[in-house]
Amino acid sequence: MKVNFQVEGIPAYEAEALLQNAASILGTKRVQVDAHPGYPCRFSLADAEIGEEVLLLTYEHHAVTSPYRSSGPIYIRTSTHQARLAPNEIPQMLRHRLLSLRVYDGEAMMIAAHTVQGTELEALIQRIFEDPVAQYIQVHNAGPGCYNCQINRLN
Repeated sequence: MKVNFQVEGIPAYEAEALLQNAASILGTKRVQVDAHPGYPCRFSLADAEIGEEVLLLTYEHHAVTSPYRSSGPIYIRTSTHQARLAPNEIPQMLRHRLLSLRVYDGEAMMIAAHTVQGTELEALIQRIFEDPVAQYIQVHNAGPGCYNCQINRLN
C-alpha cells in the first residue's frame, strides 16, 4: 500500500524570524554563493544560485522533548519564498546528494536510520512508512551531516 508523504522545509514564521534576527544569532555568517549546487536553502528547498547571498546559521531543526533534540548549521537564502511542494513531491535539491535519513516515532524517538542516494529516495520513504510506527523522517546531508528538511507521513 502506497503511503503519502509531505516534504517540508523550515516554516515561514521561523524563516522570517531567522532572517530578521540574523545579526543577533551567535555565529551567523553572510556568504556569497560561489558554486551550484552547493548551498541548499532549507526554506525554499532549492539550491541557491551563484552570486546570491545566503546566511549560514545554527537552526534547531528537532525541537522536541526527547533525547534526540537537535540543532545544527543550515543555509537560508536572504531573498526567497517558502517551498510549496505537492504531496509525494521530492525537491530537486535532494536528488543529487547522498542523504542520511533519521526515522522517528510519534514520541520523537529515533527508530531507524538509513543512507541513500537522492535519486532513490522515494522507494526508501515508502519502505520506511510501511512501518506504522514511523511518523516522520528528518533528512540530512550524509557527508557534512547538515539538516535539509522533514518528511511527514500523511496517511
